[in-house]
Amino acid sequence: MLLITGATGHIGRRLVDELNTRGADFRALVRSARPELPAEQQLGDLDGPLDLRGVDKVFLLVPGTGLDHTVNVVAAAREAGVRQLVYVSSYAVLGEPVPAMGRWHHEREQLIRNSGIPATFLRPTGFMTNAVDWLPTIRAGGYVLDPIGPGRSAPIDPADIAAVAATVLTADGHEKQEYTLTGPEAFTLAEQVAILGDAIGRRLDVRPIETPEEAVRFRYPDGAPPDLAAAIVEGLQLMRADTVGLRTDAVRRLTRREPRTFAAWCGDNLQLFK
Repeated sequence: MLLITGATGHIGRRLVDELNTRGADFRALVRSARPELPAEQQLGDLDGPLDLRGVDKVFLLVPGTGLDHTVNVVAAAREAGVRQLVYVSSYAVLGEPVPAMGRWHHEREQLIRNSGIPATFLRPTGFMTNAVDWLPTIRAGGYVLDPIGPGRSAPIDPADIAAVAATVLTADGHEKQEYTLTGPEAFTLAEQVAILGDAIGRRLDVRPIETPEEAVRFRYPDGAPPDLAAAIVEGLQLMRADTVGLRTDAVRRLTRREPRTFAAWCGDNLQLFK
C-alpha cells in the first residue's frame, strides 16, 4: 500500500492519475473528504501523529519551511515499518554552500536519512506552474516583472515530477537514490514570457525588477517573514548569475519519454491566462 500526501496539489493530483493508470494500490492522505479525488482516502494531516499501519511506501510533499511535518511522518513511518519514503526536495540542495532556499529541504533530507528508512529524493527545478504568479501584472498591464535578467533555468512540468514519482513508487531499485529533475529547455524569463505570449496571442512586456525589496513584493505582495525574504533575494541572485541553466536527462531515463516543453504546458493552460 502506498500513501500519498499533497494529493490535491499540482504534483499530487497528477500522481493520483498516474497511479490509477498503473493500477497501483494506494490511498491519499486528506484533511477532509474530497469526493472529486479519484482515490481511496485516509483522513488526517501532517500536523500531528499519523497512523501508517499497513503502508509500505510514502510519497512525502511537505508545505512550508519547517521540520515538524517531516518529523511526524518519519516517526509514524518507523513505527509502522514503512519500507520507502519518496520525498520531493529541491535542486537548491545542490549548492555549495547550500543556499537558504535549499537549507529547509537539506535538513529534511538529513532527517529522513538519519531515520534509517530507505529513501528516494526527487529534486526538481522550478515548476512551469510558477508562471501563474505572473497573472496579476499580466491582467493589470500586460507585463511580467523580471528579477533574474540574463539568468537561465529549465522549469519542469509538475506532471513530469508526478510521472517520475509514480515510477520510483511502483518499481524496485530506486531506494537510496537522488534524482535531479529538470525540463528539457533552459530559458531566460523573457524567453518564457515570449513563449506564453505566442500561446495566448498577446504581446507581453518584460520589466526588470530594480531592487531586492521589489523582488520580494513580487512573490509575496502582503509581505514575507525576514528569513524567507532574505532567502528569496539570495535565490534570485543565484538564478541571475546562472546564465547556462541546469539540465538533466533524469525524466527521460526514468519515464522513458521526453519531458514536456514549456510551450506545451502553455498550450494546455490557455484558459488560465485569458
